[in-house]
Amino acid sequence: MDDPGYGCILVERSDDIVTITMNLPGRRNALSLAHLRELVDAFRRAGESDARGIILAGSGPVFSAGHDFADMAGADLAAMRALLATCAELMSTMQAIPQPVVARVHGLATAAGCQLVATADLAVASDDAAFAVPGGKGGWFCTTPMVAVGRTIGRKRALELALTGDTIDAATAAEWGLVNRVVRGDELVATTDDLIRRATRGSAQSKAIGKQAFYAQIDLDQAKAYAYATEVMAAASQIPDAREGVAAFLEKRPPKFVS
Repeated sequence: MDDPGYGCILVERSDDIVTITMNLPGRRNALSLAHLRELVDAFRRAGESDARGIILAGSGPVFSAGHDFADMAGADLAAMRALLATCAELMSTMQAIPQPVVARVHGLATAAGCQLVATADLAVASDDAAFAVPGGKGGWFCTTPMVAVGRTIGRKRALELALTGDTIDAATAAEWGLVNRVVRGDELVATTDDLIRRATRGSAQSKAIGKQAFYAQIDLDQAKAYAYATEVMAAASQIPDAREGVAAFLEKRPPKFVS
């Protein structure tokens, strides 16, 4: 990936894993319009590259405090629509790209920051992490963050977060399904690296088809979901990596995938 000269984020690649780091620690990695646009661009670039996995992280004491109120102050309706549309574009992009995305969370993840965690395919949190959608305590309800949060943790728990605005700790977030696991702070990087490595093994092409099919079917009713998934899986059985996987299993040898 070439360097586009980002001002809000850092993008690094190690072997076949890209790490996108929100890098505004002095602003608690708040999501201004400029920041959101850079994240959209970085995820698209990573998605179009030959990387096999992507980690989303934050620098400084928190993961992300959500939308940048200083950036929004005095914004008119058109400006707010543009900001929120860009945020939605980021969330959609994270799920549309073929690679698994893992959020590496420390400190606070609030409002749109919590939305990022809920949107990522997988998430690992340090034991000092905390999560909130605090709009319910103020004057601007967290409606768009709840699209992702509600689809991740279910209605009753999502509405408890949204209506109370209360913060939950990392252990509760894991119990509720917002994150996959919680580890000590000194284990966060290694555990995230291990998870992304395990999530990216095997055929990249097969995994890309599977990820995109999962998001397409998850909100369908069961009959439509099975109809869709059946067609996708049948078609995917014809790709070279699927045929190689079957042959390798029958021949009791390691597979040699194209992707």
